[in-house]
Amino acid sequence: MQITKPIQMVDLGRQYQRIKGEIDQAILDVVSSTRYIKGPVVDAFEQELAGYLGVRHVISCANGTDALQIALMACDLRQGDEIIVPAFTYVATAEVIGLLKLHPVMIDVNTDDFNVTAELIEQAITEKTKAIVPVHLFGQPAPMKEIMEIADRHKLMVIEDNAQAIGSDYFYGKDQIFKSGTIGHIGCTSFFPSKNLGCFGDGGAIFTNDDDLASKLRMISNHGQGERYYHEMLGVNSRLDAIQAAILRIKLKHLDDYCARRRHVADQYDEIFRSEARIKIPERVEFGTHVFHQYTLQVPPEDREALRAYLSDKQIPSMIYYPVPLYKQKAFAEYWQDPERELPVTEQLCRSVMSLPIHTEMEEDLVRYISRSVINYFQQ
Repeated sequence: MQITKPIQMVDLGRQYQRIKGEIDQAILDVVSSTRYIKGPVVDAFEQELAGYLGVRHVISCANGTDALQIALMACDLRQGDEIIVPAFTYVATAEVIGLLKLHPVMIDVNTDDFNVTAELIEQAITEKTKAIVPVHLFGQPAPMKEIMEIADRHKLMVIEDNAQAIGSDYFYGKDQIFKSGTIGHIGCTSFFPSKNLGCFGDGGAIFTNDDDLASKLRMISNHGQGERYYHEMLGVNSRLDAIQAAILRIKLKHLDDYCARRRHVADQYDEIFRSEARIKIPERVEFGTHVFHQYTLQVPPEDREALRAYLSDKQIPSMIYYPVPLYKQKAFAEYWQDPERELPVTEQLCRSVMSLPIHTEMEEDLVRYISRSVINYFQQ
């Protein structure tokens, strides 16, 4: 295959071109209205996203990190309370816990699907534990049924970090299908541009089925006020602007198609990579669907950097999510008292994972070129 333009991890330009007319008109409508903050477009997006997710309330905000922080602020937590989080995730999940003077308790994950397990969560619970933040990493859900059963037994709040898995389904039981992010007490997501449902800047949202929590979340995100100039609690200023909401309204209509396109790319990768024993393809759990925000392989640690260099020479980008466990980050040193202690699966994943390009505009010849290049490295 001849490479005529740079290969991208996510091709947002071509995605935009496919819906350009709808997007441009939606933006122009907001500009013409001069309603740039809150207003009818933001309200409409929240209602439409709630309908898509099958949840009672959606509260939009400025970004996914704010969504997590606001969710925690609504849980009546006290300084020093322990919050269980995976050690293998993006920093924001634990960062907001520390910012609120809470204590992130970082636990190991499953080597196959990269997510937390119910068993490891239960082992980490102490009398100080008040909440669990499961992350639906790379595009598929954590085992929420078991997590909710643990939370119910121990009277814990569950805040789902759904930033990478919006659109995925969770098979909760016979004839019970829920969207990821809607099973816990609160769900959070990000609309960062590269996400499956991404805007053209920053954006985020919070979901809940609890009316009282929804009221509180909405107030916290708006300076703690329910009525203008009457502040019932300390809050933050975190809003999704109307232009981003207008863009998201258009892209929400395409979300299921975007997820299906990503799954199709992943299917093609899987088929080729199965021929190479040194490559471990991403596992797909039986209790949910994968929307492939990332397509993440595990390769021998001794080969990873050489493989990435080999691909780079062929103009194929790759990424490592994540190279360092959270508990080894300097920012979290105070929460990890034993520097000699390690979580084995997290350590292994940080040394072996590698993500390849995956997006809604990938054509089969590009998928073949990338996957065959990976195979060729191992067969040279």
